[in-house]
Amino acid sequence: MKSFSRFIGSFAVLIFLLGQSGIAQTEKPTKVEFAKRNLGGPRLGITYLPGNTDLVDNLSDHDVGRTLSQFGWHFEYQVVPKGYGPSFVVEIVPLVAGVEYGKFIPSMTLAMGVRFPNGIEFGMGPNLLAGADNIYSALVFAVGKSINYGGVSIPLNLVFATNPSGNRVSFIFGYAISR
Repeated sequence: MKSFSRFIGSFAVLIFLLGQSGIAQTEKPTKVEFAKRNLGGPRLGITYLPGNTDLVDNLSDHDVGRTLSQFGWHFEYQVVPKGYGPSFVVEIVPLVAGVEYGKFIPSMTLAMGVRFPNGIEFGMGPNLLAGADNIYSALVFAVGKSINYGGVSIPLNLVFATNPSGNRVSFIFGYAISR
């Protein structure tokens, strides 16, 4: 956990320093225009619960294993600079897990992040998971790549959700057509 804390601290310092470089510029800034895009679409994936945690125990008490399927929808809104640059992304992702166990385990994530023109993206935000007996909140970190194929965006994301009751690792993918 110390290395993860160091990573977050280093990342915050890097973002701060990158932001400071704009202060020293003497040129008059040009007006930036933005376009809005909606890239919502279906999502599927798989989640694994590592370790011997309260969340694993809670789910196993209800005959649910460590590996769960995920099905849902992805609501995404982007602010894209006209010209070139990163997109600023807000995502809401409701998913249902555990159908292979005959269960309905809903979760909801709100993530905010950045997608670069090459398709690399990262973000973070809060997550709620309705377990068998509790509602668990978590902080989600996601990294991925969106592949553009003939006007269809195919996102591939690796997600880590952290909570004192148990962590989760997910691989989520899907597709979206820009509207």
